[in-house]
Amino acid sequence: MGYRIAVVGATGNVGREMVNILAEREFPLDEIAVLASSRSQGDQIEYGDTGKMLKVQNLEHFDPAGWDIALFAIGSEATAVHAPRFAKAGCTVIDNSSLYRMDPDVPLIVPEVNAAAIDGYRAKNIIANPNCSTAQMVVALKPLHDAATIKRVVVATYQSVSGAGKVGMDELFEQSRNIFVGDPAEAKTFTKQIAFNVIPHIDVFLDDGSTKEEWKMVVETKKILDPKIKISATCVRVPVFVGHSEAINIEFERDIGAADAKRILREAPGVMLIDKHEDGGYITPIEAAGDDATYVSRVREDPTVENGLSLWCVSDNLRKGAALNAVQIAELLGRRHLKKAG
Repeated sequence: MGYRIAVVGATGNVGREMVNILAEREFPLDEIAVLASSRSQGDQIEYGDTGKMLKVQNLEHFDPAGWDIALFAIGSEATAVHAPRFAKAGCTVIDNSSLYRMDPDVPLIVPEVNAAAIDGYRAKNIIANPNCSTAQMVVALKPLHDAATIKRVVVATYQSVSGAGKVGMDELFEQSRNIFVGDPAEAKTFTKQIAFNVIPHIDVFLDDGSTKEEWKMVVETKKILDPKIKISATCVRVPVFVGHSEAINIEFERDIGAADAKRILREAPGVMLIDKHEDGGYITPIEAAGDDATYVSRVREDPTVENGLSLWCVSDNLRKGAALNAVQIAELLGRRHLKKAG
């Protein structure tokens, strides 16, 4: 017997990816509902490459009673209205927004990193999916932390425009086209021109000069991995359509060399180590797009600090950074708690 699953926000970038991944991974379903706002009611979405078409239903009118899991891919404002409604009806919510991530009664889960934390989901019947840049980083950090205990992390991100949704991708495309034909490249979604440029600003500024995106990486990593880790983040938007990259510098309590780190990462769940000291012996976002792995390259010792390493980390932000991680949480929930299938 399989599950009854609803994908909420199914017409957006992440929601569509959730539907595709459910099909790809052959998630044990008895029934799937795809939900969105009234504007999309009646539209059709293909269920992966199966040829099966799913009709979009109006979220406002959907009754979640009797449904097992809902994958939410809508903004925090709509989530605040509907997630408690679904959870109260007995449908476990896996939420991709930032609304519940720091709620002490809501587990924040990356299955390869802190699977046991999901056991606390019953407090609100809601599980949070972390920020895209956090998710890939903690997958890379977890096995190294287990081996040598991380003291401090300094990370600079290179985040694709798909992190801002379809409007971000459209803006990069339109600006690039306009520049080539000599038309103005007007900034609408982003604070400055994104085509052929980088913008050191994602989300709103906070009082201390950091941005909310940077704050998320700090507090989410502490909640998921270890509250003792000190973290400094600089988050940058780059003119890439899909795939986030991160340059990560790590300081450990105990000695760990590059060779040991590579051996550990080679065996780590969710990690793919591609690290050759030659032209092209590393992964870039264009190669990571469409893949599930968190890729690690350029692992090397940092001689400026005791027990220091630097590495390069790349992942598809729409998959591991959002949709894939949500589906993996659903799979974990099924294995540990619901146990209806198989």
